[in-house]
Amino acid sequence: MLETSSLGVLKNKKNLLAFSGGADSTALFFLLLKQNINFDIAIVNYNQRLQSIQEVAYAKELASKYNLECHTHVSTKISKNFESKAREIRYEFFEKLISSHSYENLLTAHHLGDRFEWMLMQLCKGAGCAEIAGMKKVQVRNLYTLVRPLLHLDKQELYAYLDKEKRKYFEDETNLDEEIKRNSFRHNYSNPLLDKYLKGIKKSFEYIDEDRQTLIPEAQINHIKDLSYFKSLKNTRADIFTIDKILKSKLYMLSAKDRELLKESKSLIVGRKFIVCINGDFIFIVAYSKETSKTNMTSEFKDKCRILKIEPKLRPFLFQNKEVFEEVKNLLN
Repeated sequence: MLETSSLGVLKNKKNLLAFSGGADSTALFFLLLKQNINFDIAIVNYNQRLQSIQEVAYAKELASKYNLECHTHVSTKISKNFESKAREIRYEFFEKLISSHSYENLLTAHHLGDRFEWMLMQLCKGAGCAEIAGMKKVQVRNLYTLVRPLLHLDKQELYAYLDKEKRKYFEDETNLDEEIKRNSFRHNYSNPLLDKYLKGIKKSFEYIDEDRQTLIPEAQINHIKDLSYFKSLKNTRADIFTIDKILKSKLYMLSAKDRELLKESKSLIVGRKFIVCINGDFIFIVAYSKETSKTNMTSEFKDKCRILKIEPKLRPFLFQNKEVFEEVKNLLN
């Protein structure tokens, strides 16, 4: 059942599975065991539901039974923007584990329904081919590779597998809450369409994956310490797609307003968290802080920046990071 291309990435590597105890991640857990893929698991208790305690206990039970390491994290209670904050918390947790335990791959249990649901949501709020194409099966990030081995499977196929194998899993009751936008799309639009047109939707995503490279040119993303950069593709939509990709890896999602501002601005602070600057042929991205922005730069340094046409918002960071400045200077000369 697992994607053949995914298996090649996972074999003989150090893998971490994002586990929740739900049907999706439980199915992936047992499918990985069946393929003799080595992995450990990580689970987050968001401190929102009593059932979370049972889910963590189940994760520990499975890890003990199959001789895996189980990493757990209990977050502080999230009072607002639950979905985005929860995503930020879990990826910070996963990336700390990846860094400290030298994991090479992070596995998530996103499936076809998740991808289709995302596509419909993007389509309804105004999106192009890059956004509609959505999730990739294998995505190389700065410190690790993100792998989604279930992206070709519908949720009903996962339920059928779990029932056949008689595997225990949990249902999160918050998935029934249609006040949450994602749940509303799932129950009212994506699930009914998948029930009726599953074969055609699967085939459409196969074509989208084949066409992706033609439709969405890939830029080579580079990193100098905390600074990320890439050479402009000379296409505003493609550049914004790459900026979005970098910021997602830093746990920030561009808003529609951010995207519109990036079309018109050479220098922008997004979400009060990141500086995005276009300098000549290159686009630079770095974390923003009020403290750094107040740095007293020397006249000599300012003159060098003016000659190189370095955007003012980027200068304080470069002044505090002389080694990075030297590399940026070499790029722009």
